[in-house]
This record gives sequence, C-alpha cells and structure tokens, in this order.
Amino acid sequence: MAQTTKKKSAPLKIIPLGGLDGIGKNMTVFECGEDMVLVDAGLMFPDDSQPGIDLVLPDYTYVLENEEKLRGIVVTHGHEDHTGALPYLLQDLNNKVPIFSSKLTLGFIEGKLAEFRIRAPKFREVAGGSHVNLGCISIDFFSMTHSIPGALGVFIRTPQGNVMHTGDFKLDQTPIDGVTPDYASISRFAKQGIDLLMSDSTNATVPGFTKSEAEVGPSLYAAIKDAPGRVFVASFSSHIHRLQQICDAARRCGRKIVVTGRSMLTNTRVARELGYLDIPEEDIIDAYEINNLPEDKIVVMCTGSQGEPLSALSRMANGEHKTLSMHDGDTVIISATPIPGNEKGVQQVINSLAKIGCDVYDKNRTLVHVSGHGSQEELKLMLAMTRPAYFMPVHGEAVHLRAHARLARKVGIPADHIFILDNGEALEMRGGEVRLGEPVESGVVYVDGLRIGDTDPIVLRDRQKLANDGMVTAVAIVSLKRKRIDAIEFSGRGVSFTIDDEFTSDASASIMKMIEKGSFNFTSSGTDALRKAVRDSLSNFIWNRTRTRPMIIPVVMEV
Repeated sequence: MAQTTKKKSAPLKIIPLGGLDGIGKNMTVFECGEDMVLVDAGLMFPDDSQPGIDLVLPDYTYVLENEEKLRGIVVTHGHEDHTGALPYLLQDLNNKVPIFSSKLTLGFIEGKLAEFRIRAPKFREVAGGSHVNLGCISIDFFSMTHSIPGALGVFIRTPQGNVMHTGDFKLDQTPIDGVTPDYASISRFAKQGIDLLMSDSTNATVPGFTKSEAEVGPSLYAAIKDAPGRVFVASFSSHIHRLQQICDAARRCGRKIVVTGRSMLTNTRVARELGYLDIPEEDIIDAYEINNLPEDKIVVMCTGSQGEPLSALSRMANGEHKTLSMHDGDTVIISATPIPGNEKGVQQVINSLAKIGCDVYDKNRTLVHVSGHGSQEELKLMLAMTRPAYFMPVHGEAVHLRAHARLARKVGIPADHIFILDNGEALEMRGGEVRLGEPVESGVVYVDGLRIGDTDPIVLRDRQKLANDGMVTAVAIVSLKRKRIDAIEFSGRGVSFTIDDEFTSDASASIMKMIEKGSFNFTSSGTDALRKAVRDSLSNFIWNRTRTRPMIIPVVMEV
C-alpha cells in the first residue's frame, strides 16, 4: 500500500537531455517514482567549431546515475539522430535494458550494435497499436509518417497524467508504403485527454504543407531518363522511401543499380531482408562489374548528401574511391537538404562535381527532395487534433522551437501553458498540471577517435587556432652559467609568413629586449617564467607584424 501511495504521489518528470539545441542527439527521460523510460538516444555530427571530433552525443550521466530505475528504451524511428548514441549508452549501462521499436528500426540498430560487438540486446518489436507497461508508465504506440518506414509516436500514461510524443512526422496522405498517420488513435488519445504534447519542430518556420514523398518519384524518373551517361544519386542511407523511388525509376529506365558507401550497403541489405525495400536481385550489380555495362544503363546509389568528406560521393568526386570514379558526362542527383551547418560542405562537393563536368541536380533545380517533417499547417493540425492542456516544442534549434510556440498560441494554447526548454531543464507533472522542475546535469559528450568523453574546451580552442593560424615553435637556448639566452631558433607549420633570417633576427631581438627588461631567475626552477616570457613576447611580435595569432610553443633548453 505504501509503495502504491509513493508512486501516486511522485511527480512525472520530463527531462530532455538532447534535441533542443539543434537537429540531432534527441534523448528524453520520463521518470515517475521508481520507474524511468528513455525515449530515443541519438547523436549529432560535429560542426566547424569542433575540429577533430567525430560524433557529438548528449550527456546521459543522469540516466547512468538512475540506472536502477530504467525500465526500457523506446526508439521512435531509425535515423541516426534518434539511434546513434545507443551503442555508447548500452556499453555504459551495467544491466541489459529492453529496447522497444519497429521491425526496421530494430534491424538498423542491430547492425549498429554488431559493429560495437554488443551481443544479444533485449529487442522488443512493437508496431502501431502495440501497448507495453513499464512499471507505472504505460505506453501506446501509433504509426506516423516520416522519411523512413516504421516511424512511431508514443502516448504515455502515468498516475500523474498523459503525455503524447509525436516523434518526427509529417502528415503525408500518399506515403510510399501506404502507412498513413494513425489519425484514429490520435483522436482517441485526445478524447482520453492529453495533458502535455511534445511535437516535432523541425519545419516550424516553413509555411504551408510539406509535399508528399510520392511527388519526388516523377522528378527522379525524369532526371534519370534524360541522363546521357551514368547517374549517381546521393541520399540518406536510412531514407528507405527515397531509395525505393530511386530503384523504381532506375528499373523503368532499364538501368542496373550499384550500391556503394558502408551505411548504404548495410541499410539496403537490412531493408531488403525485412521486406521494406523491393529490388529484384537481378537488378543489383557489384561496383566491380560497372565497367561491363554501357554507361547509360547504370544508376549508383551512394552516401554523401551532406558533403561528408569521407562519404562515397566525396571520395568519388575527389578521385579517391577504390572502385568508382566520376568523369565528364555523368549526372549527379543530390536527393537531400543540407542539415543546418552542412551547407558549406555540400556546396564544396557540388563545385568539385561541376569542375569534373558532371550535371548536378539538387532541390533548387527540380523536385528531387522533399522534407520528412511537417510544415506549419501540419503542426497546427496536430495541435488542433490533440487539444493538449500544455505544450512543449521539441526537435529543433531555438528558432524552430519558438516558431512552433507561436503556432501553438495561434491555435489557442495559453502562453503560460507553453514551455520552451533547454537540454537538462525539466518539467514536472502532478494531477495533469505541468510546471518547471529541477534541472539536471546535461551537456555533450564527444567521440574523438577511440576516446569518448568530455573533450576539454581548451583542446577544441587549440585545434581551431591551429586550423586558422598555424603553429610556431621557439627553442630558447639558455646558458645557466652566463645567466642569459644565447640563441633562439624558430620553426613554423601552417603559418602565412616565412620564417627567414630577417624574421629570426627581429623576433629574437624582440624577445631579448623583453627578457632584459624583466628580472628572471636563470636556474632550472626559473624556466617556467622564461617560457611564458618567450611565448608572450613572440605572440605580440607576430601579431604586430602579420595580424595573425598562431599557437606559440616555447621550449627552454638549458646548457
């Protein structure tokens, strides 16, 4: 009896650990008493301010600290920004926790976990209409339409109230696989009462409705049909609906299909095995067989739609791919929109392709891409259908969250019932009423090579400095007997000026002048002060002469 009372009296805590500061690393904790459920565990790719970083994960310290409460992990769909942190999280958990998701999503996750040698994960397949109880938290799953099959939303019931999390969605009436949003379930949940709605904000700044995925097919077919030679199509490897349309267009044009790129090979294999991607075996050829066919009989599906330097498209554009290369007369279709921050990388790839002589199609030229996220009218429809008492926009940058909040006010949700949070901030629900809760530790975790952890901001700052202005090493040879610096030798890497005799003479004079002005202890214990003086003096000298600030590495050698 006491335990039941405790569960009923404990508030429902909703704690976003990621997903509210960009398009990526989605992760939200739902905690009620002694029970906790995690919805999504995604990653984000680094931007220009994070040189050398491979991946960015949400800081899931709170989950590890409360591991004994964790009853399950729910994954709404199979994109990296919702699944990518799972291998790292599972490695850090002491106990195996069940993972609930659709068949295709679990297939993608299984391939990812196999790379990390995580054996026998506790998979629990669910679909629209499934129901699970995880302690005092019960979850109903409902189908949603996105750019990948098997996308789900969740309706979460707790003793303190009900929450609906839409997952990523758009209201597509003609989806490629025929699975439309489950309007009946959404309406049923609305009648039962939705105390808090958490809804996808990615396209909250885009007016109107998002076009149907089915509208892309005719444009892809036209571009492939009119191509005089080979066609290369770059897309997200998890965008199975798009890959199906590419394959359908290729087959209609009598072309064979080549698949290249590690994630593209893996995901097409998984999707075909599970029945989500229909490509007859005879229409797929190996990349090594490409020279055996006429060029107007080939379509290559590859990764690289975001300009990633190590992707198949970038390697082919730069002549670095081990089996495929591009030449004048090829057609390239970039079937995606750059994620914010990737625009520069995508444009560089397009320019490289143009220099080769490729004919490049992107969304600015013809309809070779539509978004998988609902625009303003769809977001307003979701708000109108669900009629939530409280609203929290999720999945987006600050501008998207605030735009979504404005839409919510337009459809009648009071401003004081709308919560725009940062990662780590929390909501608490008691008896259907929602208010701000106590924040928890949050932030990001960097994957840097084989190292996973909090990369020191000083390290990132140093990398930026090296990338911008290079590095100069100054070796000061100090005579402890004569108590003076006998000579200074300079070398540089990545600097915009020449380290010649004139530079060496002038820089040495500047440093010597500063040393003479100060009082330094020319002993082994005084080298730290000498080192700092050399660094500061040389930095000022280079700034005055070149207006650059390379990293200065001072070395003091005692003789």
